[in-house]
Amino acid sequence: MENSEEIGLDFIIDKLTNSIENVITGDSFATEISILTNSDLKTVSKKNGWLFSWKDEFKEPARDVYKLTITNNSTIIQGLISLEVKEDHVYMHLVESSPFNKGKAKVYSGVAGNLVAFACKLSFQRGHEGNVSFLSKTQLIEHYEKTLGAFHFGGRIMIIETQAALRLINKYFQK
Repeated sequence: MENSEEIGLDFIIDKLTNSIENVITGDSFATEISILTNSDLKTVSKKNGWLFSWKDEFKEPARDVYKLTITNNSTIIQGLISLEVKEDHVYMHLVESSPFNKGKAKVYSGVAGNLVAFACKLSFQRGHEGNVSFLSKTQLIEHYEKTLGAFHFGGRIMIIETQAALRLINKYFQK
């Protein structure tokens, strides 16, 4: 694999919801997060409006790519996240809402927040106390501080620590 420079993440947390919410009707839909499969790859291509090459991300051996879907509707992917479990935290390589969940004409809000909350949950499951890190685009550092409770570690590095992780998990993964 060629060594490419890490890109800063630029997902927008539009709303913290307890699931995902239809922008027009306000209806909430329960979600599921599962591992992306090889057969999913044909639907998450740049040709279909996705910004990132999820096929390349899928091939990275140290990373796992997860998909967010609405419960009982697993064929339509609402968003994707690429995660790597490190020694003491979970690192978010990429987060992307599906093309129909971006911009002014988006169908659902809460997708990116749902995926980040999952990263926090995975961190707890792996014994890392909810700690998650990622590189931010410079202009979004303040946005992530306000919406996710992340703190700016320096440069473009953002960290979500235990208390902020618990807030996100409790928002999205209520029993």
